[in-house]
Amino acid sequence: MPSTYTRTAIALHWLVALGLTGAFALGLYMHELPLSPFKLKLYSWHKWAGISLFMLILVRLAWRITHPAPSLPQHMPAHVRALAHTTHVALYVLMLAIPLSGWLMSSAKGFQTVWFGILPLPDLVAKNTELGDLLQAVHETLNLTLAALILGHIAAALKHHFVDRDDILRRMLPGGHGNPP
Repeated sequence: MPSTYTRTAIALHWLVALGLTGAFALGLYMHELPLSPFKLKLYSWHKWAGISLFMLILVRLAWRITHPAPSLPQHMPAHVRALAHTTHVALYVLMLAIPLSGWLMSSAKGFQTVWFGILPLPDLVAKNTELGDLLQAVHETLNLTLAALILGHIAAALKHHFVDRDDILRRMLPGGHGNPP
């Protein structure tokens, strides 16, 4: 088991974190705007970000599968290690489910997703207003759940750094000690 994350894993972690923050903030902002060409442009940007993040998360997941994460400190109780593992699995599941739910919602609402205004993606379901409304609620719930898990993830990392004084946070920071590619 490696003792630290690779530079690639660190870069993917922070790139996804930045992308998720931007997509979430844009989603919150655009949701309450009145219908206008500007709002439709923001929805397009949000979809572009979602599809791009979905692909980036697939790359990140492939990297994680082929490059195992460092072991958690032995001083951590087994139940805390299990909780950390479960949280990481839930984060990955949500990071994949959220863009899929958005794509499904757009399809059901009759708005095709066109990645960067160039590549039309196929509709995943037929237009169906009731299904679109349900998928919108699912998309919003998944996003709020992800936000709560991310806040817990951040809190745990800060606790490790400031209370436990171990290297959990440092090994995921850019420029960490001796990270391989």
